[in-house]
Amino acid sequence: MSDTIAPLVFIYDRCASRNRRDLDQRLIGCHTYVDRMGWALAGRGPWRDLGPDALSTHRPALAAMAAAMREAVGFREVLCLVHNWGRLATDDTHRLVLQQRIIEAGGWTLTTFGESDRHTFRAVLVGRGA
Repeated sequence: MSDTIAPLVFIYDRCASRNRRDLDQRLIGCHTYVDRMGWALAGRGPWRDLGPDALSTHRPALAAMAAAMREAVGFREVLCLVHNWGRLATDDTHRLVLQQRIIEAGGWTLTTFGESDRHTFRAVLVGRGA
């Protein structure tokens, strides 16, 4: 067993449709991923933007999640887990803006397929002199 503390995982998703079956399946996949990795799950999640909020640039649940990440970052590593990059936004520019919000909150983003922006997160830390 490692001496490192497991990261605190914040699960995020969005769903514009009324049918929440796909959302539920993605969230189950995220929970399974966290369990398989042996990581700690942030207690108030998952954070979900639904309906019109899922399509807008204003994401209340993502903003609340980022605030919770900021509070936890002093105690352990924090990350935002999404099923895939499209769960943040289908538009690459919009997705990158949302990823930047997570980085600014002190975290990084990971998909259940193992894709991450951790290298970007570390580059931001180095740029800040950390």
